Amino acid sequence: AAVSWYDEFQRLYDTIPCVEVQALKEHNDQVLHLSFSHSGCLFASCSKDCTVKIWSNELDISLQHSSNMRPYNWSYTQFSQFNSDDSLLLVSGVFVGPHNSSSGEIAVISMENFTLLSRVRNKPYDVFGCWLNETNLISGNLHRIGRITSCSVLWLNNAFQGIESENVNVVKRLFKIQNLNASTIRTVMVADCSRYDSPDLLLDYEEQLAASSTSTCPVFDLGSDSEEEEAKPKQTPELAVQELPDEGGVTAEDGLQQFFDDIMEGRVRPAMTETELETKVAELFVRNRTKPPEPNLLPTDSNSKTKYLIFTTGCLTYSPHQIGIKRILPHQMTTAGPVLGEERRSDEFFDSLDHVIDIHGHIIGMGLSPDHRYLYVNSRAWPRDCVISDPMQPPPIAEEIDLHVFDLKTMKEVKRALRAHRAYTPNEECFFIFLDVSRDFVA
Repeated sequence: AAVSWYDEFQRLYDTIPCVEVQALKEHNDQVLHLSFSHSGCLFASCSKDCTVKIWSNELDISLQHSSNMRPYNWSYTQFSQFNSDDSLLLVSGVFVGPHNSSSGEIAVISMENFTLLSRVRNKPYDVFGCWLNETNLISGNLHRIGRITSCSVLWLNNAFQGIESENVNVVKRLFKIQNLNASTIRTVMVADCSRYDSPDLLLDYEEQLAASSTSTCPVFDLGSDSEEEEAKPKQTPELAVQELPDEGGVTAEDGLQQFFDDIMEGRVRPAMTETELETKVAELFVRNRTKPPEPNLLPTDSNSKTKYLIFTTGCLTYSPHQIGIKRILPHQMTTAGPVLGEERRSDEFFDSLDHVIDIHGHIIGMGLSPDHRYLYVNSRAWPRDCVISDPMQPPPIAEEIDLHVFDLKTMKEVKRALRAHRAYTPNEECFFIFLDVSRDFVA
């Protein structure tokens, strides 16, 4: 955008932080994450030394507090987030459970006197956790259903964990989502739609729209009735659901029972592996046991109080290749009310996602713009026409890291912003790289 080389030099010299003013050496192992308070006066650092340190962000940076989480069986701290009024700090870590299981835990620390207010189990640990509002945070749990099928439950937790009254729960179940093909829900974050038009951050929306309409970015449209239709792998004819006995108004479940009886009694030899069979059963079950998505997902002026729960997920393999979006309605934002979810009929066992964006690659980072309008996503692409036959063997991932930008007001990709970084770790060692987005820069 600069009009001259001199302007460009000035921009690079004056506005990009490039002078190291201080080196903080209090951590004695790898630093994994930094988070700033909303006021900018404090920041917190997480490390493999299993401490979370809170720093005062003055001209001369000073350590205010350090919490060692080893006494709670943590192996390291990995992520932190200040609540909106900077009175509480959420700290997420990896917890060593029985048989070295990869559980996580979330701790809440008071910024007033640095006391530990509560601890919440968080599984798998790379759910990370996040604040929904000043006093409630979201955590995850994972329940195995089969060898490659599981169920992710997202919980709303009261930060104070005390029994405030008989009508307010300490925890409440928010959503229960079926996972296929060894995938799980990870990296939860909350976007607040009421912040979209924050005047100091408002981009020229018409200009953006014009620019995006001329570009060749894919548009993700979930016009079908359910995610399963949209996300299902291309199947060979003998695997199609229609092939199941389904005559005379028989429900899919009755057909499934008949199908199983035929297999058990040797009348049918299934033309699929155990893994494919498990996925097929899970898809059929979820189709009949899922609460339909909310109509009218996109926020209007009347429902600008809406918040979106955003997370990585998948449907074809364990590596996270989709972004799931679930609207959180106003009555779900409090732990008051019934514990096990409102208006849930017995046949509504799972919640459906309201929107799914498929990245066609391994998602390695996500971050929201300060006005929560844009979602920035780092990914390493899969080969163009790859077919995944084994969920435990995801496709090879590109060395190039792509940065995608999605407009949460329209649920469309607005631009492929950058392909500058490279990474060389293979699939199974690929890890999450935190993105931070300010008004002018993405780090």
